Amino acid sequence: MTDVQRVRFGLVVPQGWRGDLAGRDFETAALVARRAEELGFDSIWLYDHLQTRDGNPDVVLECWLTLAALARETSRVQLGQIVTCALYRNPALLAQMASTLDAASGDRVFLGLGAGWDEREYVDFGYGEALPPIRERLAHLERTLQVLRARRGARPILVGGAGEKILLRLVAQYADACNLSDSLDPAFYRHKLDVLRAHCDAVGRDDTEILKTATFTVRDGEQVDFAALTGAGIEYFIVYVEPAADLRRLERFASTVDVANV
Repeated sequence: MTDVQRVRFGLVVPQGWRGDLAGRDFETAALVARRAEELGFDSIWLYDHLQTRDGNPDVVLECWLTLAALARETSRVQLGQIVTCALYRNPALLAQMASTLDAASGDRVFLGLGAGWDEREYVDFGYGEALPPIRERLAHLERTLQVLRARRGARPILVGGAGEKILLRLVAQYADACNLSDSLDPAFYRHKLDVLRAHCDAVGRDDTEILKTATFTVRDGEQVDFAALTGAGIEYFIVYVEPAADLRRLERFASTVDVANV
């Protein structure tokens, strides 16, 4: 068993963006979600993408509608988005959607939010002729965070991204959790959390109020040093376990890190 203490695990459930479902296969997504809850995962998460990386929308389950259905398939796990693209939904509408999902799930929403990055998807779904420049996206992200705070009060918000000048400042100002992704290097997380701590100091906030989360893929046969990442400051792991629809693989992973007892 991996020596992982004082941390929690969430699972990214297959929803098609990564080619992990054969068609819009909700039943497989539900099966994985239910098994994750049984195994002791703290939360389940979905990507907020509308088509595959090569542009096929026909095999992808939309994030928020799928989570609404999964709310009725589960009873305990938190329900998160890794992460909602702030550009895709009006901020007030997003707040209403989250509150509706809270009503359907018994207040289990962990609202994940990011600035957005997938230009092909943005254009293909008619949001605009090109993805806005990063400064515009970050400004829109901040406006969305302000609306969510005004309409949803203290309900939890996670902000995804690692930008040191602006994005981590937004985490310090508005978020209950940060999400850093796609690295297994403790030094990466240690540095980013140092930057976040400095932003917290600048705005007069205690950085221990912010949950430090990391997201990455765990491939079959790959050894991840969760203890080292915890030592770097990560408190919560949101993992995509490949192959994502393989329940036996999921069970092996859960046993290896002792998901139910950490």
